[in-house]
Amino acid sequence: MRPDHVLGVDGGNTKTLALVARVDGTIVGSGRGGCADIYQAASEEAALAATAAAVEAALAAAGIAPPALISAAFSMAGADWPEDFVFLEAAMRGRGFGRTITVVNDAIGALRAGSPDGAGVAVVCGTGAAVGARSPDGRVWHSGWWQQPQGSRHLARQAMDAVYRAELGIDPPTRLTGRALEVFERRTVEDVLHLCTARGVRPPDRSARMTHALLEEAAAGDDAARRIVLGHGRALGDFALVAARRVGLLDDAYTLVLAGGVLRHPSSLLTEAIAAQVRRGSPRARPVMSRFEPAVGALLLALEDCGSAAGEPLLTRLQATLPPAAFFATR
Repeated sequence: MRPDHVLGVDGGNTKTLALVARVDGTIVGSGRGGCADIYQAASEEAALAATAAAVEAALAAAGIAPPALISAAFSMAGADWPEDFVFLEAAMRGRGFGRTITVVNDAIGALRAGSPDGAGVAVVCGTGAAVGARSPDGRVWHSGWWQQPQGSRHLARQAMDAVYRAELGIDPPTRLTGRALEVFERRTVEDVLHLCTARGVRPPDRSARMTHALLEEAAAGDDAARRIVLGHGRALGDFALVAARRVGLLDDAYTLVLAGGVLRHPSSLLTEAIAAQVRRGSPRARPVMSRFEPAVGALLLALEDCGSAAGEPLLTRLQATLPPAAFFATR
């Protein structure tokens, strides 16, 4: 089988997305899987199986087999330490997923999705968070296990802490209390606390809904919600500055890519807080919302590996042949 297709994979904590395209940038297949993070999945084998399921679904949709893949790029949560890259590349090579295989941290795939030339700094805030940078001369850094401010789960925990403190009278009342009762479908804050902490009970993961409520209440002016959101934005901005410094971009004009489901919320309070903090230490940074989803960033890396120039004609074909928005959504 003549190798004339490329594969891009975005492996995350919540979902894994795979895209197959012809070398001209036309997307011809897509597939989904579960958690691909080798640290967060039930096991390393489970993470690899989730990745393989997404790839195999995309190949089936494209009507091709693995030997048709000339190159593949895997942008993976959990690709943090050197041994992780070796492990993941060997696993994907063993499955025949591309003649040329590239593995990067998921922050770098997100950066490629939003930066015209693949250089700059990316801040990704979804279920978790990741920060990465690449300089024009090829230096790369990602936050990995250094990362402290996280994504929706971290924001939701901060929101619930504010609710508990307000309930105890330590802090002033907050509208987050009513929102938490709605999200967890309970009558009292104590009922919510019991649901989330009782022995033998696996509490429902309502972090995405609670984060959405937090961002809404912050935009509406709730003091506790604003304090959480603004503080989180500053913390993410601090890590973006670290990334810029590590690859020598701090004093340059560079693209600051903002990506991830949390940052797509209609309220711009969090994105503005990130950008403002970055500009305090790197005033020439140019904040942009990512043009594409991170899976497309992985696809662009694979296209570049096989020599396809990512000019506007190719990007237009990518845009025109993207799967529906529901494919990229967290379900």
